[in-house]
Amino acid sequence: MKRLLLKINKGLLFACVSMYFGTGWSLIFFSLPSVASLTPENYYQQFVPPITRATDFFTYMTILMMISAIIIIVEEWKSIRKWYPIGILGMVIAATLLTSYFIFPYNEQLAAGITSQFELDEVLKIWQNLHLVRMGFWTGEWLLMLLYFFSMISSNSDTVHQTE
Repeated sequence: MKRLLLKINKGLLFACVSMYFGTGWSLIFFSLPSVASLTPENYYQQFVPPITRATDFFTYMTILMMISAIIIIVEEWKSIRKWYPIGILGMVIAATLLTSYFIFPYNEQLAAGITSQFELDEVLKIWQNLHLVRMGFWTGEWLLMLLYFFSMISSNSDTVHQTE
């Protein structure tokens, strides 16, 4: 039963890093190219409610990711593979700090209402640049999780070949 729960935990962490990875790249490819057409009259509905919903959801998911990564770190402590979840945990924390201290203030400005096109353009430009930095962390999390699974597959493959 314990092994099954540990496997489910790994799958859960992979699902979570994939959610960040997919959401972040989706923003870059599909939403952010439309930023140039946003005005003080139309940006709010297109930008603020989706970000508010994402923040509510991802807050709980991030906590779950940290717990999940710590469980894998403990499980893998005596293995070289511990560095993958340690890296993931570090990137989750870094992305969370970036979001909390640098992106949230711009979210709050957008939610409060911006009436100047110049101010809107400046806020969205900074927000986009910060999101690109955050995407580096989110992409790193996903790649580390993928490498972790590759290392497990490789290790299992080596074990199978040694017993043949």
